[in-house]
Amino acid sequence: MMKKVFVVATMLLVLATSCDRKTPEEKIVDQLKLEIAQDLTENILPFWATHSVDPKGGFYGFLNYDGTPKPDAPKGGILNARLLWTYSTAYRILKDEKYLELANRAQVYFISNFRDKPFGGTFLMLNADGTPLDSTKMVYQQAFAIYGLSEHYRATGNEVSLHVAVDVFNELMNRAHDVVDGGFVESFKRNWEEIPTRAPKTMNTNLHVLEALTNLYRVWPEPELRDVLREQIFVMCTKILNPQTWHEQLYLTMDWQNLADIDSYGHDIEFSWLLVEAAEALGEEEAIKETQRIAVKLAETQLTEGVDENGAMLYEKGPGENRVNLEWWPQAESVVGFLNAWQISGDKKFLNAALKSWTWIKTYMIDYEYGEWYGHVNADYTPKKDDPKASQWRCPYHNSRMGFEVLTRFPNTESK
Repeated sequence: MMKKVFVVATMLLVLATSCDRKTPEEKIVDQLKLEIAQDLTENILPFWATHSVDPKGGFYGFLNYDGTPKPDAPKGGILNARLLWTYSTAYRILKDEKYLELANRAQVYFISNFRDKPFGGTFLMLNADGTPLDSTKMVYQQAFAIYGLSEHYRATGNEVSLHVAVDVFNELMNRAHDVVDGGFVESFKRNWEEIPTRAPKTMNTNLHVLEALTNLYRVWPEPELRDVLREQIFVMCTKILNPQTWHEQLYLTMDWQNLADIDSYGHDIEFSWLLVEAAEALGEEEAIKETQRIAVKLAETQLTEGVDENGAMLYEKGPGENRVNLEWWPQAESVVGFLNAWQISGDKKFLNAALKSWTWIKTYMIDYEYGEWYGHVNADYTPKKDDPKASQWRCPYHNSRMGFEVLTRFPNTESK
């Protein structure tokens, strides 16, 4: 204990003595990194490590606001793929063996229970006992399977994870990829028969397919994947992004006709940095420059239109309404998106916006009583304390990723 106190005291002394030599921007980065890393390692990750594990197998499908589980709740494929990604990334970056154990637990359960061997792909939902509940082939779900499994391989070198990730990728290419107009179709039955819908393509699915392809390409840079990653970047920039409004179009026809006039600020700021990440993984200079240009413009638009006076990112705006739905995930994506725009442009307004967003998060969004973050905060900034901490859509992926991004984007700030 004394050794730990001495180390912390030494670090504080080093920071204090070097403080006067740092620029205002470096001081802001130091503050963000110190506080966000502490939230990641002392709040977010410990909450999930403590509360999510189901002793009967895998992870609970539902956690109440105080972290207590509903043992009989269904287990979502999206939640479990995101847990796999989170624990794998935590081990890859932090090198803590307890996260390796959780990552391996997540990998074994996901492959054993969510994989649909007869028809390919992965199930959307399981019963609490691990048997299939919803066998719909939601492409969004398949994207997160690739994302989580490729990250497990990236962190551990486990060849089974890579093999299954590639299998799911091949299913998407064979079943859901539109070879005529590009992009990926929304949803299918278990046997991959397309489910008719007014909007067969959506921004959200195609955004997370882009994210999944990016991560898979990092560990499996095959020509076919390179080509479809390049195509998906093009699709996102020219078919889904509206360059007149600098918002993504959410619901679309097969030939990319827009079906709804809705601006989703959280998705737009998330898209801004995921787009650059994809181009950087692809490694083509022209694509990197163009996506950087788009990212800065997207960040500027969301900062102007989507952020309130205190730094909170609103959810979305549609015809005649503005949904002041302060969810946890757009706040986390705002910090990363604004930091990304600052790193590209050097414009301090984006760095200040990231700091303001984080200040709002630590003031209103973090649950200091039970741990993790609140799922939603009301328009008056009071928390919705009855919202779950874990469900099919509530997970550690967005806010833990914010922490991982800050750690990796600014690895040596303390020594400057």
